[in-house]
Amino acid sequence: MSRVYDLWEKLVGAVLDREELRRLALRSSPSSSLGSSFSDYSSGFSYDSTAYHIALPMELKEIIKATENFQPAMFIGEGGMCQAFRAWIDEHTLIASNPESGLAVAIKKWKNFVKQDWLKEIDYMVQLSHPNLVNLIGYCTEKHHMMLVYEFVPNGKLKDHLFTNGYPSFSWARRIKVALDIARGLSYLHERDIPTIHRDFKSSNILLDWELNAKLSNYCYGTDDPVDETTSFQTPQVFINPSYTAPEYTTKGHLTTKSNVYTFGVVLLELLSGTRASDLKLKKSCIVTKTTLQQMNMDVRLSSQYPRDDAYEVVKLALRCINIDPESRPIISDVVAALEQFLGDEPMLQINNLD
Repeated sequence: MSRVYDLWEKLVGAVLDREELRRLALRSSPSSSLGSSFSDYSSGFSYDSTAYHIALPMELKEIIKATENFQPAMFIGEGGMCQAFRAWIDEHTLIASNPESGLAVAIKKWKNFVKQDWLKEIDYMVQLSHPNLVNLIGYCTEKHHMMLVYEFVPNGKLKDHLFTNGYPSFSWARRIKVALDIARGLSYLHERDIPTIHRDFKSSNILLDWELNAKLSNYCYGTDDPVDETTSFQTPQVFINPSYTAPEYTTKGHLTTKSNVYTFGVVLLELLSGTRASDLKLKKSCIVTKTTLQQMNMDVRLSSQYPRDDAYEVVKLALRCINIDPESRPIISDVVAALEQFLGDEPMLQINNLD
């Protein structure tokens, strides 16, 4: 019974922490619509995992214990702004557990940050929950630390599966399923009251779980306020790799949902061709026909084991996504609908049959 009370106390503490985050966000945010979204979320708070996965605060001592004081053996990767460590925690109490027991997590330890900005960011991120997003489980803001605790996604980066030797080749159906997962994750982000625009969207930020379902990671790097009703964001903090960058961002410095659609098109071409974005030779104005499909350099590892008519349509979809004119690109929900027709119901339900 005492454990139940401990869990309830932690949950109540998380609510109070988030109320403080909300007040900080409302004081510093010039956007009344953003403040409204925080208020609506807090007033409707309930412990319903089907609505939101609730990220809870974690104690610094537990993170240190879980990572064995950030030992190199627990290190799994590093980016420009953070280091990542693998650890195991109790999924109910979020206290450290023994290695290989409990819930496997990835702990990101940030190097440079503005704490108040990150508090607003965390309050926004805990509202995001979708099967095709890497879920935030916990966070730590003690002292001068900023650490985010995510679910551990065991099969690594899509980039490695596509471009690194030693990984088995994906079948045609698997590639379409991965593309559909990615599009569904983006659609969830784009269709929120205030759209979330992925600022570091690339194949290395798409992770694969045990069943090779794709999940978007690093999808929320500091949310700015919309500058107009076209969901365009003026932001000094964009981390997009040049190979994935939409032309309108290069010329105007604005990032929009259609910019994400452009990058999705690039990733889709990577999936089809098995070629890195930086090495794609495709001209943006290229018009593909069934007779010139071979010139699209479909991945040789497919060994021509794919439906030619479907491949033709998917390539056309990718080219629509990378249209130089943002207004001519489809919205991501239309991309989802288009990709769904290439799998049908049966393969979606029988994941093991995809490869």
